[in-house]
Amino acid sequence: MTSLSIKPRPAPLPEASLRQATLADVAGMEQLMAPFVATGDLLPRSNYDLCRHIKEYVVAVAPDGAIVGTGSLKVYSTTLAEVAGLAVRDDQQGRGVGKSLVEALLVDAHALGLHEVFGLTRKPLFFLRLGFRVVEKEQFPLKVWADCARCPRQHACDEVAVALTL
Repeated sequence: MTSLSIKPRPAPLPEASLRQATLADVAGMEQLMAPFVATGDLLPRSNYDLCRHIKEYVVAVAPDGAIVGTGSLKVYSTTLAEVAGLAVRDDQQGRGVGKSLVEALLVDAHALGLHEVFGLTRKPLFFLRLGFRVVEKEQFPLKVWADCARCPRQHACDEVAVALTL
């Protein structure tokens, strides 16, 4: 399992900071992700899965300790990883939290020596603004095999694949 090297650092917003997720964050991450799972914007992640993969996650934390954003870097091979589980609390959207999370994950992807990062999203414009390009999902068979097979929308997928070459 890969351990991300996220160091505590301020986000562009004075009221939030980014850091590596810890097991103490899991309940807050579940609460943050729940509405996105309900709308189908995120695949469900069990408490067990979040705990097992906690080292893949970065969180954006408000001064009161509330988790206002999260995202993970899911490594598939020595050259490829996915930005996954990206969620930002509604009242923090449009304020740079998601961008900061993705940028932190990209820093770690680069540090790991990865060559490409991809994502599957229903909001491709967000990623396009960060330099990603639209690609075919079929480029990522490991993703399709690992996650798409258990997705309730697998036969009517409305997600767009995006990728960024590092």
